[in-house]
Amino acid sequence: MKIHGKLIIIGGAVDKGSFTEKDLDKSAPKNLNFFEEGILKRIIKESKHKELSRIEVITTASSIPREIGPEYVKAFNYLGATNIDVLYIEKREQANETEVLERIKNADVVMFTGGDQLRLSSILGGTQMHQIILDKYKNEDFIYAGTSAGAAAASTNMIYQGSSSEALLKGEVKITSGLALIDDVIIDTHFVKRGRIGRLFQAVVGNPKVLGIGLGEDTGLLILNGRQMEAIGSGLVILVDGREIKDTNLTQVELGQPISINHLVTHVMSNRDTFDLDTFKMTIHSSQYV
Repeated sequence: MKIHGKLIIIGGAVDKGSFTEKDLDKSAPKNLNFFEEGILKRIIKESKHKELSRIEVITTASSIPREIGPEYVKAFNYLGATNIDVLYIEKREQANETEVLERIKNADVVMFTGGDQLRLSSILGGTQMHQIILDKYKNEDFIYAGTSAGAAAASTNMIYQGSSSEALLKGEVKITSGLALIDDVIIDTHFVKRGRIGRLFQAVVGNPKVLGIGLGEDTGLLILNGRQMEAIGSGLVILVDGREIKDTNLTQVELGQPISINHLVTHVMSNRDTFDLDTFKMTIHSSQYV
């Protein structure tokens, strides 16, 4: 089935201080990082009505929603988008309210902030709001954008817990159901600075059909038709492909014991590189062999 919407998943590292200075016009150019100048601008560019698109920022995952929401409004405003508001949804019943549903129906972009992806999925999963987002993503020129927790929750399978240092001990990585905008991948965020590659290794060895996606800070993926991925932003995207795994001890060791994996394939993407989820072919934009 052709998917008409776009998915933009981002590794995190929003510089929350960038728009808190009193003298915004003077300080913003100095403090805007690549995330704000590059990825937020790309969200606007890819949206249906560009700067006029209706954007709803959803802070459900955050423990400080009243601080985070206005920062996104300021950031998008600075980049030229003015038709933007924040939806504060902190209880499941709010995600079924008529006013909320109408706002989602009228949105061209929903932007999910960071925080706790389990909080996000447990509050929104299975609600009328969740269903409207899925329908719009599948059938309309609509963008689901998510950073950090908002990115991790976008896939059908979602990592919600797991120590980075002990991620390759059996049972350390906890996985549950996400918001199911994209199948056959599992997404981890803040990937480089927090050293989370072991979390993806364990997630993939348990089901090698699933492609592991590790998003670095200030980095994201633009996904078209649910299949064509383009790296955007300043950092790295790590892909973990388990289809060619030759052997593992996963089912033979006890919980808490180290996992062995033979022949796990990885790819590293940077800005403008692409990857096809149907063919598993990666294209390096600035290849030295072209």
